Amino acid sequence: MLDTIAAEVPTLSLADQASDPDGFAQAFGKSFQRFGFAIVADHGIPHGLIDSAWRETEALFALPEEEKRRYCVAGGGGARGYTPFKTEIAKDAKHVDLKEFWHIGRDLPAGHRFAEQMAPNIWPDRPEGFKPTFLDLFSAFDTAGDKLLSAIARYLGLEANWFDQAVRDGNSVLRLLHYPPIPADAEGVRAGAHEDINLITLLLGAEEAGLELLDRDSGRWLAIRPPEGAMVVNVGDMLQRLTNHVLPSTTHRVVNPPPERRGHSRYSMPFFLHPAPDFLIETLPGTINADNPNRYPTPITAHDYLHERLVEIGLVKK
Repeated sequence: MLDTIAAEVPTLSLADQASDPDGFAQAFGKSFQRFGFAIVADHGIPHGLIDSAWRETEALFALPEEEKRRYCVAGGGGARGYTPFKTEIAKDAKHVDLKEFWHIGRDLPAGHRFAEQMAPNIWPDRPEGFKPTFLDLFSAFDTAGDKLLSAIARYLGLEANWFDQAVRDGNSVLRLLHYPPIPADAEGVRAGAHEDINLITLLLGAEEAGLELLDRDSGRWLAIRPPEGAMVVNVGDMLQRLTNHVLPSTTHRVVNPPPERRGHSRYSMPFFLHPAPDFLIETLPGTINADNPNRYPTPITAHDYLHERLVEIGLVKK
């Protein structure tokens, strides 16, 4: 087992939001403010749907490499479909990440105003249950994300529905991640130290050891160990920027497993919750004061910010 000390990130129940929305918001917001992370149980995504998603994910990545690469879009920045092993690299890292992944985005109707910024989905010929499973899972993540954004709004002193307009038709992405077995002399790690780009990330599959956060108070790497079935949620850079670092985007990584687990694959499913492409990321007035002056006096659209960051991590060329 990895012997990294566990972070004392609290496990909260999203079911509590219905009876005590302010209490849940305070607990959730304080965890975000301290760690940049929270663990959320009772998130409402059906267990049966999650089980189906794991089966479909394993079947997808078990396909022959040549078949998977048919779904890799040259010049697409990995926005949809397949991204091969050793493609993505964390900002300022020396080695590429030891992972492959598949992206699913929001299905938009024909002629939608965001059609140019949000590519259509790519669906594999097999496994057969892939498309219906992940359309349902995307919708379930969307619902859970809306509830968590409502809690964040309350914590910041905003109206509970403040984020609704921001994320309507948002450019969110569901990533299916496969970290293959690795040799003992592998260069790099499964996912190098990084921060996420989006508003918040909702992650399933963190029960397998490896996910760690960099604690700002101690400067130490701490393991994140959620209970079985719970969701790990973290702040992304867009939310950090919006809140003038009141809610910090915390550096995290996925380290390589101990020798006895190196022959095993690791799977996870992060949902990167993004605002709509035209959402203006402009510092919230309530987060600016004498002790915390505005770090970002020049606003930027979510689309432009995303493009800048995708260039940094090697998914989009300048």
